[in-house]
Amino acid sequence: MWTPKTRALVGDYGSGQALSDEQYRLLEPLIPAAKPGGHPRTTDMRRLLDGLFYLVRTGCQWRHLPPPPAFPPWPTIYGYMRAFLRDGVWESIRHHIVVMLREGAGREPSPTAAILDTQSVKTTESGGPRGYDAAKKVKGRKRHFAVDTQGLLLGVLVHAASIQDADSAGELLRRIKPLYNWLRAVFADSIYDRLAVLLACFLLGLTLVVVRRVAGTKGFVLLPRRWVVERTIGWLGRWRRLSKDYEQRPEVAEAMVTLAMIRLMLHRLAHPNRKRLPAP
Repeated sequence: MWTPKTRALVGDYGSGQALSDEQYRLLEPLIPAAKPGGHPRTTDMRRLLDGLFYLVRTGCQWRHLPPPPAFPPWPTIYGYMRAFLRDGVWESIRHHIVVMLREGAGREPSPTAAILDTQSVKTTESGGPRGYDAAKKVKGRKRHFAVDTQGLLLGVLVHAASIQDADSAGELLRRIKPLYNWLRAVFADSIYDRLAVLLACFLLGLTLVVVRRVAGTKGFVLLPRRWVVERTIGWLGRWRRLSKDYEQRPEVAEAMVTLAMIRLMLHRLAHPNRKRLPAP
């Protein structure tokens, strides 16, 4: 039976669970304060975050976001999303939550191993860079993921699907290495066994470990380490905004992936139905 308490968790528009008090308490210190001068901030940041997560979860258009009082006006949500993207707020929040989850599991804050893989997705008429992935027979973009051994997102890079995995791996590794100084090993499939990746790993002090399929096997085979990043891609597949790449700019597409992963990790960190919350 629905009660006001349960409906507050689910939300009035069926967007899945809205941010609980405990989850927002974890996010609130990571949200930048209003800039000095000018008009004071009047936007409810909790409702704004709920609106962003609603958009990524349901895949609706910006103009189709439920209007106030459900969420702030869509231009306000979009403006904050782009401003926080420009200032690196989403990456900072993702990094903090990854560290909290790792410490909560009794691990070191910085992982020592990362797993790489890509996902090719179609694009729409919105424009922006795109290409053709001949291996997957997909015209659109690639999402290049780096995760730790628990499947937590360490970094994401979006580019045209025509760019080979090995050619863009160096840029992704250069992004995540300053954030995780103890990173030592990178697990990947045989497509990464190229000079460009080996050179990037050498310059960053990393060891490339290529996990190959057993010769003669066909169909699905569970491969060590590589299944972890495939599972993360499966998690993100439930977010309808990520079913295709609807964004014109690759950096906005990266922000959509980051927002989905932030919400997934928040749910793991402070599940509304589990009374387990780390000390503030």
